[in-house]
Amino acid sequence: MDSNFVDYVKIVCRSGKGGKGSMHLRHVKYQPNGGPDGGDGGRGGSIILRGNHNYWTLLHLKYQRHIFAEHGGNGGRDKCHGTDGKDVYIDVPCGTVVYNAENGKYVCDISRDKQEITLLKGGRGGLGNYQFRTATNQAPRYAQPGEPMQEMTVILELKLLADVGLVGFPNAGKSTLLSALSNARPKIANYPFTTLEPSIGIVSYRDHQSFVMADIPGIIEGASEGRGLGLRFLRHIERNSLLLFMVPGDSEDSRHDIKRDYDILLNEIERFNPELLDKHRVLAVTKSDLLDDELIGMLRETLPGNVPVVFISSVTGYGLDELKDVLWKALNSESNKLQDAIGEDAIVHRDKDWQLFQSEQHAEGVDEIVTVDEEDIIDLDDDEMDDIDELDDYEIVEPE
Repeated sequence: MDSNFVDYVKIVCRSGKGGKGSMHLRHVKYQPNGGPDGGDGGRGGSIILRGNHNYWTLLHLKYQRHIFAEHGGNGGRDKCHGTDGKDVYIDVPCGTVVYNAENGKYVCDISRDKQEITLLKGGRGGLGNYQFRTATNQAPRYAQPGEPMQEMTVILELKLLADVGLVGFPNAGKSTLLSALSNARPKIANYPFTTLEPSIGIVSYRDHQSFVMADIPGIIEGASEGRGLGLRFLRHIERNSLLLFMVPGDSEDSRHDIKRDYDILLNEIERFNPELLDKHRVLAVTKSDLLDDELIGMLRETLPGNVPVVFISSVTGYGLDELKDVLWKALNSESNKLQDAIGEDAIVHRDKDWQLFQSEQHAEGVDEIVTVDEEDIIDLDDDEMDDIDELDDYEIVEPE
């Protein structure tokens, strides 16, 4: 059964083309020299992205593979203006990033509620022959065609907005910690890659305060190059204000080393996006209920000194209050508040590497979309357009 959490969709978007201007000469009784009265064409509809905090996933767009705006209406006689095409608004969750599916180029980013960005602008309507009348050309027999439509195939990526993001290897206890600190109930089992989709929980703190924690699926060495589920979920870390690295302390593997595992995770994040190294970091050593005080003291001496370290156990509750204090202090530090103030400009969305971008689309299961261009059919039911010379540009002269 498909999951309700969808963070990656591919859509063909097309704006509306502008309506054609009318070439009409007025011939009525008592006005033998009526002159030109062709109206302008209407504006084509635009494709507009709009942030909506009521959405938390792109599920509503999963099966909407084509989004087309209306075309502008043609101008008519008696200087009648063509109808403007209706704009199409695409509501997306806050944290949605748009890429061009053809070349992987970054297009735009929706980060705030009710924020609007015009993805594709509708074509302008053509001018009717009434606009081209002059003293020396009192009966122009030409009008402008409308501007063509714009089309683009886009990839919409959702990057979760959260205060704290959990980063760790598979089966490091991230889901267990989230369930212990919040009311979220992610899937928990004793095997790797139990979490296949991000989960969000609200962690209560003192004096009725709280912060948001996001459980990111496990990262393995080489995730930045496409191994495991790295390409699918590393992007969710970019939106987090603070990164909580989680490394288990109960491994029986002789090669296991907490600092080594932390360095591997940090290296994968740096290779994915070097800007992430500017975020605040906290290291939590999980499953510490199996360690005695002497061993914990010995491990502290080998851990990195430039990051706060907390030994915790989500099962027994050991160290959880201390962890929340450390996280809350880091989230409300002056340096972190400064990052929040410039958060929208601080996130740098890089263009996609083409080879990785192709493998990413294949991993996400987005099929190639084949479009049928129905707009190539031209309707010529108006005999007023027979004498139109389709010129590109005209100088508009106001009547005296």
